[in-house]
Amino acid sequence: MIGRLVAAALLAACWCAAPAAARSEAPLGAVLAEWDADPHPDLRGVVVMRDGRIVAERYYNGAGADALHDIRSAGKSVTALLVGIAVDRGAIRSIDDPVDAYWSEARGSAIGDVALRDVLTMRSGLAAFDEDPASPGNEDRMDEAADPLAFVRSIPRADPPGSRYRYNSLTSYVAGIVTANATGGSLADFAGAHLFSPLGIRRWQWASDAAGYTKAQGNLMLTTRNLATIGEMVRGRGIYRGRRIVSAAWIDAALAPKVAIGADDPYADGYGYYWYSKVHDVDGVAVPVSFASGNGGNKIYVVPGRRLVVAITSAAYGRGYGQRRSQDILKAVLAADLGAPR
Repeated sequence: MIGRLVAAALLAACWCAAPAAARSEAPLGAVLAEWDADPHPDLRGVVVMRDGRIVAERYYNGAGADALHDIRSAGKSVTALLVGIAVDRGAIRSIDDPVDAYWSEARGSAIGDVALRDVLTMRSGLAAFDEDPASPGNEDRMDEAADPLAFVRSIPRADPPGSRYRYNSLTSYVAGIVTANATGGSLADFAGAHLFSPLGIRRWQWASDAAGYTKAQGNLMLTTRNLATIGEMVRGRGIYRGRRIVSAAWIDAALAPKVAIGADDPYADGYGYYWYSKVHDVDGVAVPVSFASGNGGNKIYVVPGRRLVVAITSAAYGRGYGQRRSQDILKAVLAADLGAPR
């Protein structure tokens, strides 16, 4: 399975394409209009970019281009980009370093000696599983903790680090703590200076917790266009409008699948550094996609082979149809794109 995923990742990494002939993007706009009739009133916006230019854009249920949306766990993928920037700048020496190299208070706890590499792939080994309300490290328990830092340090180990994938928000919160400590400020400030501002993103909000740390696991608010802009930078392997934001090596590593998760997640084949991957079958054509994913259907889909980015904002929090709807939108966009003449 991993072999197939790695092959898909290599295919997804074929970022260069021959120039396409002039073409109409009208079919993509028509696809987005179909969701005007969606029976659920919580879809917010879809932006489709090709080669960094918006070629289709539509908003729903009273939302607009300037509206900020809580993208939930898609913020984890942004955290992964920030870890990469910290590595690029030398603030984090290596993702093979243990957590306690940057968070000394964690020394002696179950998270302390876990390599950052295992933190970034949800394989910390901690007894933390967001899909199990009884899990000691469940996200809701962490959110309710009066002292989130002490809470994280109290979570016991359930498996050897690196041995088992268990989706949880605790690990991405730890990645944020490490990055903040390594860079000497808040994760939000670091994001503003080294990611959002260089991308031209001026309006955003990122909540902090009771300990004063940015909630690296989510609670980031961006516009749909902001999401597309981040996706375009990722599609460009870290370059946006000629400016290097993140190293190509980090983008490649973050998107390359490290864990096969298809048996646990119907919407993904593999997991990298807080980024997902899936090869979609669209009218018999295999289309590799890398993506950020948040509760409710918030997505950044990056489709290098089609030179596309599809960003979706949705408020279907806790509702299973939100994820299905976003995947349906993506596949409809891809089908229209594949059917259009080049």
